[in-house]
Amino acid sequence: MNTEHLLTLTQWLSPAYPIGAFAWSHGLEQAVQRGDVADAAGLADWLDAVLTQGAGRSDAILLCAAHGADDVAPVAELAAALSPSRERRMETVQQGAAFASTTRAVWALDLPDMAYPVAVGRAAGLMGLPVVPTAQVWLQSFASNLVQAAQRLMPLGQTEGQRILAGLSPVCATIGEEAAQSTLDDIGTASFAVDIASMQHADQYPRIFRS
Repeated sequence: MNTEHLLTLTQWLSPAYPIGAFAWSHGLEQAVQRGDVADAAGLADWLDAVLTQGAGRSDAILLCAAHGADDVAPVAELAAALSPSRERRMETVQQGAAFASTTRAVWALDLPDMAYPVAVGRAAGLMGLPVVPTAQVWLQSFASNLVQAAQRLMPLGQTEGQRILAGLSPVCATIGEEAAQSTLDDIGTASFAVDIASMQHADQYPRIFRS
């Protein structure tokens, strides 16, 4: 990865990139409300499950598939269909549309609106960014956003949040490498508590996140 690629990737996956990631908790708000996640250790376990057994791994595979696809439309359709709840579908589709809109405007890419990991993977492919570090940094960005969400939902200091994120870095690295060697047939999840939390969140009141 050259310097231009590195700076482009970090810009795309920075919290400053206008995709509205701050508005989504991926079901974490419901998990905190019902007591499934109550402290730093519980959050670390929850995020590890999201990354290894849930959307983290599946979305990384979708990102890598989009990176090298001749026709990205089937990958985008699969990504939207895999969402286990209405809110999670909104989360990936709306963030993806926001990412695509800004990236089209700045880099003039042929990048239609589509699910977030697919949009990032497609953009990275069009810009010549290598697929493995793109997937790895995308996973870290995903985990970072959920840590930030947790800091708004529970007593979790900034240092402890960064300690959790640092502990997840090897997981992000491994999943990113494995995703690049996988196919769409390898997609599968076993994060039932996470998915159920995202379904129940639709009826949660009061709430501060959209998922």
